[in-house]
Amino acid sequence: MITRTLREIQSMADGRGLANEFLDITVHGVSTDTRTIQQGNLYVPLKGAKFNGHAFVQDALDKGASAVLWSETEGNPPRGVPAIIVDDTLRALQRLAHRYRKQLSAKVIAITGSNGKTTTKDMVAALLATTYKVQKTEGNLNNHIGVPLTLLRLEEDVEMAVVEMGMSNFGEIELLSNIAEPDAAIITNIGESHLQELGSREGIAQAKLEILSGLKKNGLFVYYGDEPLLASRVSSLPLPEHVLTFGQGNENDYYPESVHLQANGMVFTIRQATNRSFFLPVLGKHHVYNALAAIAVARFFDVSWENVQEALSQLQVTRMRMEVIETKKGWTIINDAYNASPTSMKAALQLLQELMGYKKKIAVLGDMLELGDREVEFHQKIGAMLRPEIVDYVFTYGTLARHIALAARPFFPDGRVNAYEDKRALANDLLAVVSPGDVILLKASRGMKLEELLPDLQ
Repeated sequence: MITRTLREIQSMADGRGLANEFLDITVHGVSTDTRTIQQGNLYVPLKGAKFNGHAFVQDALDKGASAVLWSETEGNPPRGVPAIIVDDTLRALQRLAHRYRKQLSAKVIAITGSNGKTTTKDMVAALLATTYKVQKTEGNLNNHIGVPLTLLRLEEDVEMAVVEMGMSNFGEIELLSNIAEPDAAIITNIGESHLQELGSREGIAQAKLEILSGLKKNGLFVYYGDEPLLASRVSSLPLPEHVLTFGQGNENDYYPESVHLQANGMVFTIRQATNRSFFLPVLGKHHVYNALAAIAVARFFDVSWENVQEALSQLQVTRMRMEVIETKKGWTIINDAYNASPTSMKAALQLLQELMGYKKKIAVLGDMLELGDREVEFHQKIGAMLRPEIVDYVFTYGTLARHIALAARPFFPDGRVNAYEDKRALANDLLAVVSPGDVILLKASRGMKLEELLPDLQ
C-alpha cells in the first residue's frame, strides 16, 4: 500500500495548507470508510447526494487515521487536525492514485467488458502469479472510487497489477484508464448491461473502447474478435503496438481448436500450444474465451506454457460465478447469481443444456436489470428460447423474470414453469420437485440476491 510522508501526499494530491508540524508524518494506506479504517491510514472524506464524509473526520482520527484530506468547499478543517486542503476530495484521491501508479514499476493490466470481467481478472492474475508478484482488484472496487483505492493498495514491489474496470455511462472507462495508464487492456465482450444508460450495444462498445485512452503506446490490446461492434471500430482508432484477438472463429489470434465439457470443468486446445490441452475447473464454454484472453496476456508477458497449464487447472474464481456446489442432499447447484444480462443468461442456459449425467435440470432465473426500454422484450426472448429438452423445470423470481415464465409456458407441460416474487415460496416449491442426481442453475442480476436461496437448497 502507499506509504508516504504527508509532505509527499500533499504534493501528489495538489493539496495545500498542511501545518509544518505534520509534514513528516507517514501515512500507510488510504481509506474512504471509517468503518474499515486501519491504523495510520489517510482518510479521504467523500461527498454524495445524501452523505458527507467530512462529518466523520473525528471518528476516523479516533480510529487511528494519521491524517485527512479536506475539501476547500467545507471551510477550514478543525484546529489541530493533520489536514491537507484540496479542491475536491474525490479528484484528489484520483490524482493521488495516478501519481502513485506512475511511481511504481508494476505493469498494470486493465480489464473491462459487459460480462466476464471478474472471472477474466481471476484468470489473468492466476497465470501471472506463476511468474510474478501479483495483486488484483478485490471485491467490486472497479469504479471511479474503487480503481484509485485498488492502485493505492498496491505494494511497492508488486510486479503485476490486474485491475477490473466497470462503468455505467460514457467517460467513466476513459477516466479509469487515464488514472491507471495500463500496459495491457482486455475487452471481454459487448453485451446488454447498462443499455438503460448507454442506449444501444453500439454505445456500450464505444464506452468499453475508452479503455484505450490511457493504454501505453507500446502496450497490448486484447479484445473479443467475434464481436462486429468491436472489430468495426478498432480499425479506425489509434491502437498500441500490440493487438491480439480471441474468440470462437479461427480468424482470431487465439481460438479453441477443440472444447470438451467434463463433469467438473472444461478441456480445450489451441493452435499455439501444440500437443497440449488445458483444463479449466469451471463450467461453461464462455469461460474458455475468458481463458483465451488471459492466455494472450500471460504469453505476452512471457509466462511459460507449463505455468499456463498448471495455473488454469488450479483456478479459483470469485464466488457466485459458475460456482459448482455439491449438496449434502445429493443434488448439484450451479451458483451463477452474481450478475446477469441476456448474453450471460443465454450462456448459462446453453451450459445447462450441454450438461450430461443429471436426472432433472432445473433453472431458477431472476430479473436482469439495467436493460432500459427493452427490458421486457429481453426477458421474453429468454423465455421463448426455453424448451423441455434444455431444462425440465423453470422457476422465475422477480417482476421482470415473470416475463420469462409467461413466454416459456406454452412450450412446457402444466406445472413445469412457475413465477414467484417471494423467495420462501419459491424455495418451498423447488424443494418439492428436486431430488438427488438433479442439477439446479441459479442466475440473476446482483440486485436480486438469488444466493439467498442457498441455505434452503443445501
